[in-house]
Formats: sequence, C-alpha cells, structure tokens
Amino acid sequence: MVNPLNLTSSSFFFIFTLIILYVAYTFQKLEPNQTNMLFYIHDHFTGENTSAVTVAGINGPNFNIQHFGTVAIIDDPVTEGPAMDSTLLGSAQGVYVNSQLDSKAVYMVFSVIFTSGKYIGSTLEMQGYSLYTTKEREFGIVSGTGYFRFVKGYAVMETQSVDLATLRTTFKLNVTIKHY
Repeated sequence: MVNPLNLTSSSFFFIFTLIILYVAYTFQKLEPNQTNMLFYIHDHFTGENTSAVTVAGINGPNFNIQHFGTVAIIDDPVTEGPAMDSTLLGSAQGVYVNSQLDSKAVYMVFSVIFTSGKYIGSTLEMQGYSLYTTKEREFGIVSGTGYFRFVKGYAVMETQSVDLATLRTTFKLNVTIKHY
C-alpha cells in the first residue's frame, strides 16, 4: 500500500526543486564592474620629500634597498601625473623586501590609500615581485575597501624615471580591476 505522506513529500520536493531552478535561471546575474586607472607612485629614499626608509638589513648600519635581505617601509605619494606637483590622489603605504640573492628584485606589498578624488576613503591592496631590469612588472590586486570591495585584478608597473645615485624613482601604475 502506498503511503500518502510519501507521495505528498515527493510532489512537494519536485515542485520546490522546479521553483528553485526557475528562480536561479531567471533572475539577472550580478556582473562585476571593470575600472581602469593610471597613477604614479613617487618613491624617494633620500633628499627632500623622503617617503621611504630602510629599516633592516644584513649589512649593519650601511644597509640599502639594493642589498639582499634589506627591508624598507614606504609612505609614497600617489599622483595623477608623473610630476610631484601633479594632483595628489593618496599614498602607497607598505613594505619592500629585497628577496633575490643577486639583489636585482624586491618583493612589494603595499596599500594604495585614496585621500582625494572619486575613490576617497577606498584602498587597493597590491603585492608582487619587482625585477629592476624588466620594463614592466605585474602585481596582483588582492583586496580592497570602500569602492573596491570584493576587488580582483592586476597592475602593470613601469619605471617612469629613476636616479640610482639618490634612490629616487617614479613608478607608473596601470591598474585593471573588477569589482561589484
């Protein structure tokens, strides 16, 4: 004899499944927004407007970011254009570690903190390997806040200008991100 409860349960389950499938396939899916940005980071280890300092290294008090094992802390200005007097967008704050034995590359982890413009109060978190001798280096965008919640993407960094004697560099960052 067929138990009516089983028939009712089976019918309910079947109808419930159909409703769930209908809802899942008819509602519009949320597509991410893509944002492309171009900005400049001014990395100055010496002179006026110093924004980066070495804090540890294996060469005692004579450490510099060009030596293996050196750690530097940055709070670099981020501008709209390559000149220091260009519109200030915020700052890049983080850490560089010279992590290659031949001292030709650094591992960089930093936040771009927007203090003006359209993205004020938002941040982008970047990390990656920077080999000095390459024209372009790619960094992963691993996180963000504010306007950039749930972000993912990448940044292509180029050395815009460099003075190795004074360790003053301007980096151009072309950023492509997807976010909701």
